[in-house]
Amino acid sequence: MKKYELLAPAKNLEYGKLAINCGADAVYIGANKFGARSTASNSPDEIKKLIDYAHKYFAKVYVTINTILNDKEIEEARQLIYTLYEAGADAIIIQDMGLLEMDLPPIQLFASTQAHNNSVEKVKFLEKVGFKRVILARELSLDEITNIKQNTTVDLEAFVHGALCVSYSGQCYLSYAIGGRSGNRGKCAQPCRKLYSLLDKKGNTLVKNKHLLSLKDLNLSDHLESLIDAGITSFKIEGRLKDENYIKNIVSYYRQSLDKVLESKNLKKSSSGQTIINFSPNLQKAFNRGFTKYFINGRQNKPGAVDRSGFVGEFIGTVLKIDKNSFVIKYKDKNNKLSTADGIAFFDANESLIGSTINRVEDNIIYPNSLKSIKKGMKIYRNHDHEFLKPLSKANIERKIGVSFKIREKDNKLLLQAVDEDNIQAEEYILNNYDTAKNQSLALDNISNQLKKLGNTEFILNNLDINLNKICFIPKKDLNELRNKVLEQLLINRFHFITNQKETAKIKPSDYPYFIEEIGFEANIYNSFAEKFYKRHGVKQLSPAAESLDSMENKRVMTTKYCLRHQFDLCPRLNSKNSNEDLILLDEMNKKYTLKFDCSNCLMEVYF
Repeated sequence: MKKYELLAPAKNLEYGKLAINCGADAVYIGANKFGARSTASNSPDEIKKLIDYAHKYFAKVYVTINTILNDKEIEEARQLIYTLYEAGADAIIIQDMGLLEMDLPPIQLFASTQAHNNSVEKVKFLEKVGFKRVILARELSLDEITNIKQNTTVDLEAFVHGALCVSYSGQCYLSYAIGGRSGNRGKCAQPCRKLYSLLDKKGNTLVKNKHLLSLKDLNLSDHLESLIDAGITSFKIEGRLKDENYIKNIVSYYRQSLDKVLESKNLKKSSSGQTIINFSPNLQKAFNRGFTKYFINGRQNKPGAVDRSGFVGEFIGTVLKIDKNSFVIKYKDKNNKLSTADGIAFFDANESLIGSTINRVEDNIIYPNSLKSIKKGMKIYRNHDHEFLKPLSKANIERKIGVSFKIREKDNKLLLQAVDEDNIQAEEYILNNYDTAKNQSLALDNISNQLKKLGNTEFILNNLDINLNKICFIPKKDLNELRNKVLEQLLINRFHFITNQKETAKIKPSDYPYFIEEIGFEANIYNSFAEKFYKRHGVKQLSPAAESLDSMENKRVMTTKYCLRHQFDLCPRLNSKNSNEDLILLDEMNKKYTLKFDCSNCLMEVYF
């Protein structure tokens, strides 16, 4: 049976374990070099510890080596992949096609979303050259995903939650053009979160000082079933730079949501165990820039977070009255009120996002740390929910594997058999030198009570079958030792099972033709191995990566499905009165960027 995977980010070993405890079927983590998040790197030793922890639950660990590499780096990357393979990594996520020209270990390769996987032709090509999974572009609709699945057999992974890059991943060179920090080299400076103004060709200001390239956060929590139907088997949460509470809240929420869908469709998750938490996850409480479904159902919304690049929070109510040290609020929901130590946010007269903390609350009378800029009629948002986050930070989160015990007699031995939820078995024994108990009921209770004490182990007892001809009084110490030994052996047997089941894949060079014969710098060819790869697959003319160029002047530095014309109701396809001319983007340093519009493909392009 096909199994489905909830894939969570791991900033480090600690966060990776936390994500697994919260129910992730797999985590992705950056190695010490060559990851697209250079500030979230981890040594092979730390990754090895995470792999050992994950494999207890049949969860997987994927390692990102998804930057483009120069000729000096690519051999080091190859050696790193061998080290990670030997550590037990389940797959390597890559962008640089030059790696396929090298002698790699038989480990599965996943095509990073940085490889710009947005078409049937591209995904089919990646499948034919040996990738076992393709991480799809976030911009794809359900219909486009369905079409890709119908024309390929490769495993498909899709982002379902988290921050969105405004550009197609791997196709953004804005950060590099401005200051030399390349996103394809793991060092994006995030210029998309800055302030810009939008001008027409004559220099007239259409929109002034907004976060024009900043997008809301993706939230497809209510589209999990339709994504399964479209062919997705791995559901990815973004957030390798997010905090601990984000991991707890978001991973737990998606675990619960995906489990409901899988149960309704009689489908299985890809790992073992159940997560036990003592809080109710809530997506609205975690950092977000507002939510969007992006283009999952086509262009049906405005995904831009143009008024802010930070966390505004959930709308709480409207200011009715201002007093000397307080304000009166009209709550949107009387069951969702502000509390002492909450953080609030609001937009001032200049539409700048302002924040404050709450010192005291008396029903609908709010005493903030500062009343500055708060006006009557203003909307108040909560971006720090103290009553939610305080218990979340101390939340008890456990992941337990179901196990059944059966104790019986055989050849003067007491045998304890353990069978877990994956039907992995173990058996241990002690010599049956015990006398028949005078109080058999008390002795039976003693056996039952001691075998049920699984404590801090990875297991939870589903069933206990005591099948003994005579009930002996067995010392607690002996029962505890027997129980612990069988669980230790069960863990060993689980490791052996997952090791034997582990999928391997050795790349076999082919000459399957690339779907176009001429490619520009957008193919991100940064080393001679990548050049050789594309030529072997029939590309006749190619250009080096942008990072090889002296200047990006007058070059396209971003390709995006997000359209500022559509965001601000300027689209000529929706209203013939709107102009079809190029527009100008002006940054805070008065640097101008030309916006061109490919309306036939519904794309916007930014030129430096």
